[in-house]
Amino acid sequence: MKSLILTAACAAITAASASAQDLTVTGFGGSLQDAQRAAYFEPFQAATDIKINEDTYGGGISKIKAMVDTGSVVWDVVQMDENEMILACDEGLLETVSAAGLGIDGSLLDQARASDCGVGFFVWSMVLGYDGARQEKAPTSWSDMWDLETWPGGRGLRKQARMTLEIALLADGVAPSALYDVLATPEGADRAFAKLDEIKDSIVWWESGAQAPEWLASGDVVLTAAYNGRIASANEEGRDFGIAWTNQLYAMDFWTVVKGGDLETAKKFIAFAMDAPNQKAFTDQIPYGVTNVEANPLIEPEIAPQLPTNPSNLDGALPLSTAFWVDHEEVLQTRFTQWLAN
Repeated sequence: MKSLILTAACAAITAASASAQDLTVTGFGGSLQDAQRAAYFEPFQAATDIKINEDTYGGGISKIKAMVDTGSVVWDVVQMDENEMILACDEGLLETVSAAGLGIDGSLLDQARASDCGVGFFVWSMVLGYDGARQEKAPTSWSDMWDLETWPGGRGLRKQARMTLEIALLADGVAPSALYDVLATPEGADRAFAKLDEIKDSIVWWESGAQAPEWLASGDVVLTAAYNGRIASANEEGRDFGIAWTNQLYAMDFWTVVKGGDLETAKKFIAFAMDAPNQKAFTDQIPYGVTNVEANPLIEPEIAPQLPTNPSNLDGALPLSTAFWVDHEEVLQTRFTQWLAN
């Protein structure tokens, strides 16, 4: 009898431990993480009884490096921009996790399955946003950001060299196909900073993706660089914001696993999040492009035109060059920081 009681008690403890299993997923917060919660976190928790704990950060690898270096890893899965994933991977801060290893590479875009340190899960873009309720004339391209006479008022730009320098050169007439060749030269970098000088006094610098639509709504800026999904989320809340898709800058974000994190549970979550119906559910929440091509036929017809990957939005689009920024970010970001301070 004592043996039976002990066995039952051990079984109860084991069951409790299993149900108490959890996973910490860290992202960029705001409406993006709200969408991830609805499409991925809550359904995964319901399907597996694995609790998802959430955290947020502003990007970069410093926090991840500190966790790994001190052996105090508290994040498991982390959303990362591609260039930062590559840097973290090169420094040995990430576990090996790949689409091939998860058995899902056959249905993914090439870029999404190219790394051994992460899996690309959505495509986002930086676009020119404006408030249709305030503007009689809609802007159509980045060059309109520099037209202070037609659109007087503040300009919103991301407080970072990456993407901001591209916008400056696009506004100055550089073709997307030639842009990174130009920016790689000293003369090209000078040209980008000279272009920014023209409107420097009108620029309001944002650091969080949520700030751009907030400042459009308040009137602090009249035109802004913004993530397309943030503009769409604001419109869901009753705003009348517009997007100029010409020369959008698009890129991909990745699921990664911090070195020392719960790799096996993380793999279960990533595989779940990459499943086509779940990727489609993500687009229902926020209009970012999917990386699982099997999700495309599932996307609602009214949502498809809002995606950065929609063919109608790709005319003249500029894919963000991760390779360029891995090689040049330190120098250009240092110069950008110094330029801001002057």
